[in-house]
Amino acid sequence: MKTVLITGCSTGFGCEIARHFLARDWNVVATMRNPAVSTLPASDRLRVLALDVTDADSIAAAIDGAGPIDVLVNNAGIGWLNAIEGTPLETARDIFEANLFGTIAMMQAVLPGMRERRSGAIVNVGSSSTLKPLPLLSVYRASKAAINALTESAALELAGFGIS
Repeated sequence: MKTVLITGCSTGFGCEIARHFLARDWNVVATMRNPAVSTLPASDRLRVLALDVTDADSIAAAIDGAGPIDVLVNNAGIGWLNAIEGTPLETARDIFEANLFGTIAMMQAVLPGMRERRSGAIVNVGSSSTLKPLPLLSVYRASKAAINALTESAALELAGFGIS
């Protein structure tokens, strides 16, 4: 039975993605900063683990607790709606830290095992905001556009290892 690790499962897409895989009899490792808030249904195929994608120690602990991972779904992130001039630079850095650098860190954490097994898949959740410019989404959109570029190039790098 395959195992999927999903980041950012406390609400929204992450929670629904976890439910989707559970309904299809996968082993699901649902991660979130605070597992106490999990609303996922109890299942012997579900493990809920603490994970902050911006913290290297947290990533290492979650990867260790998850065991071999067949599919990584990078969903965790920070949404943001504000004008560029109303976005403090520290906030912009936090958004990129979670949305882009957290995605990279999670990929780096699972890739050694996937390369060793010569199989695996990584899904990086983007945003429809990258398809058309919209006001008040400049920083968020930039972080998601960077994920798109990362994913396109990584797909070429990883194909030879059986990783999609």
